[in-house]
Amino acid sequence: MIDWDKWQEIFNSIRRHKMRTILTALGVFWGIFMLVILLGAGQGLQNGVAHEFRDDAINSVWVRRGTTSMPYKGLPKGRRVLFNNDNYDYLTGFEEIDALTGRYYLQGGNQMVKYGKKSLSFPTVGVHPGHRVVENSIITEGRYINERDIKEIRKVVVIGLPVRRELFGEKNAIGEMVTIGGIVYTVIGIYRDTGGEEEMRMIYIPMSTAQKVYAGTENVHQLMFTVGDLSVEETNELTEEVRNDLARQLQFDPKDRRAVYIYNQAENYQELMNLFAAIRIFVWFVGLGSIVAGVIGVSNIMLIVVKDRTKEIGIRKALGATPYSIVSMILQEAVFITALAGYFGLIAGIGVIYLIRELEVDYFRNPQVDLSVAVAATIVLVLAGALAGLMPALQAARIHPVVAMKSD
Repeated sequence: MIDWDKWQEIFNSIRRHKMRTILTALGVFWGIFMLVILLGAGQGLQNGVAHEFRDDAINSVWVRRGTTSMPYKGLPKGRRVLFNNDNYDYLTGFEEIDALTGRYYLQGGNQMVKYGKKSLSFPTVGVHPGHRVVENSIITEGRYINERDIKEIRKVVVIGLPVRRELFGEKNAIGEMVTIGGIVYTVIGIYRDTGGEEEMRMIYIPMSTAQKVYAGTENVHQLMFTVGDLSVEETNELTEEVRNDLARQLQFDPKDRRAVYIYNQAENYQELMNLFAAIRIFVWFVGLGSIVAGVIGVSNIMLIVVKDRTKEIGIRKALGATPYSIVSMILQEAVFITALAGYFGLIAGIGVIYLIRELEVDYFRNPQVDLSVAVAATIVLVLAGALAGLMPALQAARIHPVVAMKSD
């Protein structure tokens, strides 16, 4: 049963110390509010950065040509490094490499693509079948380029959803003929890409077709591959081995970092995730510090309440009140103030997070707080409030009735 008399006494005590109670509750409110805001903001930043990595496979490695900056075995610096099919074929021998592709950019980048009376310009790139894995491309209709397309130098093309929409409208594009740079191709697949609209405006043709038809060469502009479930350390060892082997094949110093640029997506992603782990620790440190400050405030005001009610507590004990009833009354008030302030801090924090979610900001997406974590923090706060009131409550229970009634 609810002891309404006790609750009435608690409310009377709060009314007698309005300003102190409000300031104490504000400290608790602010502690839980800031914890929720900081956790939500940290998650939003992490989601934003992860979103920027969505375009390509997290475990991918990108190898780009450069220019030598050191002389090597009598060869001068300033030489352009050129990849070719032999370098691609060599990388196929690595068991650690899961998916492998090259890129060949058609001269001028964008190519005029014609279908019927429509002529539009799109970036066109020669690739291998592994490109679909590296780029996180998802086939929605038809198929992707395969090894047979490469071997037979087929004139086939895979287009993105925006290209299909602009060229064909609602018409089925699979099997249709388009002209790219004066060469007729058959559309074999439609894809979408997590990288967004610009990534889906790319047109892909077989690597061999791009090389033979447009350039009559075996040059490859870029090499990319994925490394399965290798750790970051194992991936770094693999990239160093690849660099050393390319240095031997293409005649440049392995220490020359400008000759070949190797970008390890997994390493960069892991560094950012480690940074956010440190940020989360900092957020909890600041948030819990604010909560502790609020709890100390609760303890202080309860000490003041006990001091102000010393005579009243002495009279209660003289009339037969048990230590338990005195302790429970003080604890109940402390828990009430802490729980109420913590609850409103939690609600306000979640409300602000949901308002922030409506903003579309780069590197800050979908801020959110794990509700179970927020509720757990509030429960811990309430328990801390009970502990904060325990010392004043025990002090009140130890007051001797005679001494208490003589106090001013």
